[in-house]
Amino acid sequence: MDALILSRMQFGFTVAFHIIFPAFTIGLASYLAVLEGLWLLTKRDVFKNLYLFWLKVFALAFGMGVVSGVVMSYQFGTNWSGFIAAGGNVLGPLLAYEVLTAFFLEASFLGIMLYGWKRVGKRLHFFATCSVAFGTALSAFWILSANSWMQTPAGFSLGQDGRLVADNYLAVIFNPSFPSRMAHMLLAAYVTTGMAVAGASAWRLLRGQGGPESRMALRMAVLLLAVLMPLQILAGHQSGIVTQRYQPAKLAAMEGWWEAEAPNRGTSLIGLPDAQAEKNRFELDVPNTSGWLFEKGAKLQGLKAFAAKDRPPVAVVYWAFRIMVGMGMVMLAIGLYGAWLWARGRLDASRWFLRAAVLASPAGFVAVLAGWVTTEVGRQPWIVQGVLRTADALSPVSAGQVAISLLVFLIVYSIVFCAGALYILRLVGQGAEETHAQQPAPISPFSAGPARLDSPA
Repeated sequence: MDALILSRMQFGFTVAFHIIFPAFTIGLASYLAVLEGLWLLTKRDVFKNLYLFWLKVFALAFGMGVVSGVVMSYQFGTNWSGFIAAGGNVLGPLLAYEVLTAFFLEASFLGIMLYGWKRVGKRLHFFATCSVAFGTALSAFWILSANSWMQTPAGFSLGQDGRLVADNYLAVIFNPSFPSRMAHMLLAAYVTTGMAVAGASAWRLLRGQGGPESRMALRMAVLLLAVLMPLQILAGHQSGIVTQRYQPAKLAAMEGWWEAEAPNRGTSLIGLPDAQAEKNRFELDVPNTSGWLFEKGAKLQGLKAFAAKDRPPVAVVYWAFRIMVGMGMVMLAIGLYGAWLWARGRLDASRWFLRAAVLASPAGFVAVLAGWVTTEVGRQPWIVQGVLRTADALSPVSAGQVAISLLVFLIVYSIVFCAGALYILRLVGQGAEETHAQQPAPISPFSAGPARLDSPA
């Protein structure tokens, strides 16, 4: 493996570890805002107890997300200096805006959110929680804008020195793929959190340790999944239409289409793409369905319409897309079936459903990872679609240098972040009921026992 593939592997590895934390904290911050708002409206302790419990989990996940995100920014300079030299004039301000707006907003109010319970007024604390929730969404706004510009570049020109220059920053920010991808990512964060909350609540109920908090959390999660998953499917469909317009090679890899031209293509449910033979070895598809899924009369190109050097790795994109869709269908089923059980008064009593919710609790994280693999690998061999190739963005580094740094990342991440994730699972397993039953303890989420925000500092 040369320096290019090793650098791609290193960035992909660090992104995979990073993305699961923002995907969780974006949704969890909004969930906390809803819980505190419901407590202020109803004065029911069940919402307060859930808030105090999930706040500890949020604090840990937020911290791990920040640390893992810093690492990626350094890699732009160490491994992808060609990308910074060519596109830094366009992307640099977007990343700076993310720090100046979203990160500063989160940092300003996070302390009040974590430590201000009974130290500031209820309205101010609720405002701090809402500000942090808005800050996480604002951070996603700028990051998705930058990444979407790499997918569908707009509002720029090529300077005399070969560098990309922004001509219209509104066009850069609101590039063609940004609206649908922003909606798709935010909804993905919300359903990921909803599925995790549903699994944690179901686990407590299965063990006979669930109280009003677990039952309420399960109902809120089921309602969220039942409402948002259909919207997520619509957002994904719109994102697919944008991909068909601007990234036809990616769409062809996602769908397993090989023939250059076809008036009406089928939907491949499952298959075995063979890049060397330029065909699918095995395929189970639904014929003549592209007219329902894409724009009528749209030109749907297959992979043979593109030179071999311009095609993405077909098998990786094909299977990642199916994993993402499969996990989405699982969450949709959990939401709809759970809502049906709730309507019949059997939600807490159905042990089969509770087991299914526990098993499906990682589905959102798996879907997010598979979706990012589909997006990023599907863009190859371009780092900026149709403008700058990934190979031309590489820093002048040797394969040995990148291999050593990748090995260090593998070791450090496996120890630090896996330990953090396991500790988060330990906290989640305790449940809001145990947290409420404990005597006041130090506020730190790293304390030996469960923490409460109304305890002494």
